[in-house]
Amino acid sequence: MKLYRHLLIAGLIACLGLPALGQSDPITTARRASQMLVKASNALDQARKSTDRVSALTKTVRAYEEGLTAMREGIRVVSIRERAIRLSFEEELDRLSRLVGALQTIGRSPAPLWTMHPSGPLGAARSALIISDVTPALARDAAVLRAQLEELSILRVLQEEAAASLTQALSGVQQARADLSKAIADRTDLPRRFISDTEQISALVQNSDTLSGFADSLLTLETGAMPARESFQKVKGKLRMPTEGRLLHAFNEPDAAGIARPGLLWATSAQSLVMAPWTATIRYAGPLLSYGNVIILEPESGFLLILGGMGQTFGEIGELVEEGAPLGLMSGTLQDIDAFLMNAAKGSSGNRQESLYIELRQDGEALDPSSWFDLNRD
Repeated sequence: MKLYRHLLIAGLIACLGLPALGQSDPITTARRASQMLVKASNALDQARKSTDRVSALTKTVRAYEEGLTAMREGIRVVSIRERAIRLSFEEELDRLSRLVGALQTIGRSPAPLWTMHPSGPLGAARSALIISDVTPALARDAAVLRAQLEELSILRVLQEEAAASLTQALSGVQQARADLSKAIADRTDLPRRFISDTEQISALVQNSDTLSGFADSLLTLETGAMPARESFQKVKGKLRMPTEGRLLHAFNEPDAAGIARPGLLWATSAQSLVMAPWTATIRYAGPLLSYGNVIILEPESGFLLILGGMGQTFGEIGELVEEGAPLGLMSGTLQDIDAFLMNAAKGSSGNRQESLYIELRQDGEALDPSSWFDLNRD
């Protein structure tokens, strides 16, 4: 009887406003994220055996980061769905309990009492018809709610599985980043366009008081002929962002301090991998002014792509890098699993506490990077 009562209550809740979100959406999203993290873990094992460890580990780190981003979204939609179900229960429980109790009382009453209606036999007949209509409807609604309750149980299991997957993934991505840093440090015979004059570069750093001024001064240095490459102009609007994340401030948009910069500010996660969006020559790599560690790329004669705010940079001045090559890692401290889960469930930006500054220049003039990058590309 208690189970029947709960099902009746549940059925009424279902017909009185429980959100009709597609049943498989949160479940599919969360499970897809878990599968991505499993593939990333397998990729890490394979990368350790690869002859090109830098390339393999770069793909592995990226796979982990994409999996963690998907997991963040999966946790968010699962939490939203769970809250929607629970909120509907809480809002309707008292009223529906009273209604179901009344129906059960009627159901237990002797048949003669059903005929004692203030309006006489006609009123009693009408009441009987109403009762006969309502009870099957409640049974149908109860069947619907059983599915909702099963979904709630699945959502709880998914949250537990997510926590277990994250424990392994957060450890795995740290290991992959460490392995990548070591593999890059162990490289020899790097493809180079020129050998830099370290004293000349140091003098430029010391004498520059703006990022743009320093970048433009690099173009005055002799570097030899530019290798034959596909025109940078042809990829305008198609470039992949150097790291995962979202737009924080647009070109020339003032930040929280009221400072407008001729570039984009891109919010990303701590220690995210930064990759070359196009084949280019590294014109500078290292600390610069207040921008943290900076990489300046020359994808084509006259063009400079500036990436600032990293915690660690890879590569050397004069080195030729291919599209997708690792350039560095963002700074910051990785969140522990509890903080990750909490921020993901709330849809908080706490998982993206680092900012990558992106500036694009052509012949000394700043260009809007959003015209060159596909900001919505996965």
